[in-house]
Amino acid sequence: MNERRRSLLGMALLGAVEPLFAAPLSPAARPGISTGARQALDTELAAIANDPAMQLASLSVLAIRAGQPVYQQAFGRRYIGKESGSALPDRPATPDTLYRIASISKMVTTLGLMRLVEQGRADLDADVSGYLGYSVRNPHFPLRPVTLRTLLTHTSSLRDDAGYSWQLPVSLRDVLVPGGALYGEGKMWSDRAGPGEYFTYCNLAWGVIGTVMERIAGERFDLLMDRLLFQPLGIQAGYSPAGLPPAARDNLATLYRKRTVDTEIWNAAGPWIPQVDDYSAKPPVLPAGTATATPGSNATPFSPTGGLRISAPAMGVVMRMLMNGGVHGNTRLLQRATLDRMFARQWTHDGRNGNGDTLNGLYQAWGLGNQHFPDRPGMGLVEGGGFEAVGHLGEAYGLRSVFALDAARGNGLVMLTGGSAADPELQQGRHSALARYEERILGALHRHAIVINIGQQAAT
Repeated sequence: MNERRRSLLGMALLGAVEPLFAAPLSPAARPGISTGARQALDTELAAIANDPAMQLASLSVLAIRAGQPVYQQAFGRRYIGKESGSALPDRPATPDTLYRIASISKMVTTLGLMRLVEQGRADLDADVSGYLGYSVRNPHFPLRPVTLRTLLTHTSSLRDDAGYSWQLPVSLRDVLVPGGALYGEGKMWSDRAGPGEYFTYCNLAWGVIGTVMERIAGERFDLLMDRLLFQPLGIQAGYSPAGLPPAARDNLATLYRKRTVDTEIWNAAGPWIPQVDDYSAKPPVLPAGTATATPGSNATPFSPTGGLRISAPAMGVVMRMLMNGGVHGNTRLLQRATLDRMFARQWTHDGRNGNGDTLNGLYQAWGLGNQHFPDRPGMGLVEGGGFEAVGHLGEAYGLRSVFALDAARGNGLVMLTGGSAADPELQQGRHSALARYEERILGALHRHAIVINIGQQAAT
């Protein structure tokens, strides 16, 4: 979720969870969406994107019903010219526009890690010290190992208080180990809860995961993810904008807010201010020091926690691979049992904040690198319920994003927003911890593209 935002594992639930990924429906059983429903959805989403109370710089959405993409559309501008003080012309958002999707990146990173687990190169319950080559211990709880499982479930006892990204040639050893050059007061470690005890959302955990992956594979994180996931899926996506093909870079959305960079001063009547991925003046470059860095020292410059650039349709490819039990086309990327393991419930909030911090209700349940959205009041993604989902949320630099998969029915929703003109915190949701405009977008997609049946569509 928000890269600046922020127990005991529910291990008893492992093995008690039914397989999440049912067999895909036959083509004959896959419904579409009528022209009338499509037009109604276009109109409703355009109105949300252009709402004067919460105008969006851009919006890209995708809906999958019974395993079949039934709707994709984009609104607004991926690049804003005159209104942001640029002499360049506006560029419209298209369905193929790529976005920096923020913390949904964590779930995608986890898919790459699970491929290494399947290959026997990583063990979820092994001490990560053995992978990194130095002792990784919370000094307040030195006898408890930090494992990939605790990192993936935000129960590692790591915290973001000392930061979660450092440029090369910094090594994470200098950050995590007492006496290291960047260890400071040790604020990256909780002094109240040890590994496995308490859920606190932590971006730094994914910097450690990405670095472990580099160390295991001997390969730079962005290149590793391309080899493990994006190339087999046949999609244009990457954790480094400099590594994207020219056409994909040209279709990359600049993220905006009507808020000054790195402050909380909003002016909805003012100009759109670029926050990240504005390459109108010069193209992106690899992080400084990349050429001489050793993989396995520090993966945070490529942001395993939030730096993935990808389009909504490409996210749909990932989603359909999950729906198909790990198979894309004729290629099996992951075993169905691995996905069941990854998306099985690992942690559930106890309702008292005794085993974790929900961040005002945002986090209620968790798998391995993925969030769960129980179909219960105050926890679901759509008003009125009916959409039990797993996936992830994202928020950074103005963007808010959703990847939500109702795996049992083969339904899914993807939402990418390129920034808002007003502070989303001023427009709280009515039935969830999301902003109201997020609720409205997801609700419209669900009503028009998921819930509506073929007979209703024909009558539209």
